[in-house]
Amino acid sequence: QVDLVESGGGLVQAGASLRLSCVVSGRPTSSYAMGWFRQAPRQEREFVAAINWGAGNTAYGDIMEGRFAISADNGKNTVYLQMNSLKAEDTAVYYCAADSRGWGLLGNATDYDYWGQGTQVTVSS
Repeated sequence: QVDLVESGGGLVQAGASLRLSCVVSGRPTSSYAMGWFRQAPRQEREFVAAINWGAGNTAYGDIMEGRFAISADNGKNTVYLQMNSLKAEDTAVYYCAADSRGWGLLGNATDYDYWGQGTQVTVSS
């Protein structure tokens, strides 16, 4: 059992950067995958990025275009999502998620067992 709490969202102008944080409580093992998803109004939840908690391997959604970077600080039990060159279409609620079986790098939301409440990111054009 893990709990996830996101922070760092807000309102920014296009071209700005934001860093989202996800504090992980509980005892995630090295097999866990931690991911970020986003959901815009009237759209399906979309895979952004994932990282293996133990090995640090990463995976990204196809549309991220190299603008986003996921990282983890195991000592602080925190996962980060650095977002650069933000666009209006990046506006969404961003969710942190944890997958206990380690399949999460495939990017399927159904593989994730635990979800945070989400943090709103709004990018004005």
